[in-house]
Amino acid sequence: MKDATQPVKSPCIEVCSLNNEDVCIGCYRTAKEIIEWFSAPTERKREILAEIDQRRSKS
Repeated sequence: MKDATQPVKSPCIEVCSLNNEDVCIGCYRTAKEIIEWFSAPTERKREILAEIDQRRSKS
């Protein structure tokens, strides 16, 4: 299990373009999640990463 105090690295791969569902084709975050990332606490960032994994597995 990851230490909750460790910083969470952004999933951004600098391929920034939103598809028709408002999801980035590079990192699989929604536009809302991209904006939220900058101020989100560590636990929320981990939740976003889990959501990204689900989206990626469906594509």
